[in-house]
Amino acid sequence: MKFYLSSFKLGSKSAELVKLMSENKKIAYIPNACDYTNVDWDRRNKSERIDIESLKKLGLSVEIIDLKKYFSETAQLKKKLNKFGGVFVRGGNTFILRQAMKLSGFDIIFKELLKRDDFLYAGYSAGICVLAPDFKAIQHVDDPNDHPYPEQKKTIWKGLGFLDYIILPHYKSDHPESADVDKEVEFAKKNKIPFKTLKDGEVIIIK
Repeated sequence: MKFYLSSFKLGSKSAELVKLMSENKKIAYIPNACDYTNVDWDRRNKSERIDIESLKKLGLSVEIIDLKKYFSETAQLKKKLNKFGGVFVRGGNTFILRQAMKLSGFDIIFKELLKRDDFLYAGYSAGICVLAPDFKAIQHVDDPNDHPYPEQKKTIWKGLGFLDYIILPHYKSDHPESADVDKEVEFAKKNKIPFKTLKDGEVIIIK
């Protein structure tokens, strides 16, 4: 698997995102980091339209894959994701995203997709934070106590574990969460949690 990890939206290297994909230019857009209990649907829908149009402008075919539709249907989700050349996981709340990944079995499928060199994992904000070993450093920005799914009322602190550090996005950026990201950096330093900061526009590419 290859990775395109942006602090916010597509970032400054969007042309590279396309190059990282195989000949299969179909990408699954995963929106579940914004399944807040009290979600602002107008704001969410507007944000998702911007994301999807940006991906389409790169020449990609985009389909929304709502993980809620696959809760307890891991085999079906695996079959669906195998039709794509990659996923794009939007930002929001990392804890909520992780819940959706567990309930749908995405976290299990992810381990299998890691073995493929023709599949891209792309995303921003929560979509990249979820790759960390755990989420202790991000509780200043993301509420760990929002449980929108009746099936999962316990906070999941363990990430997907692909990275051995946590990415802290929106660092020193023109973003409403930037001030709290400074607190996360201090928390990570104090508690000896490995981390990397990303300013909005910056991207980490892993081939």
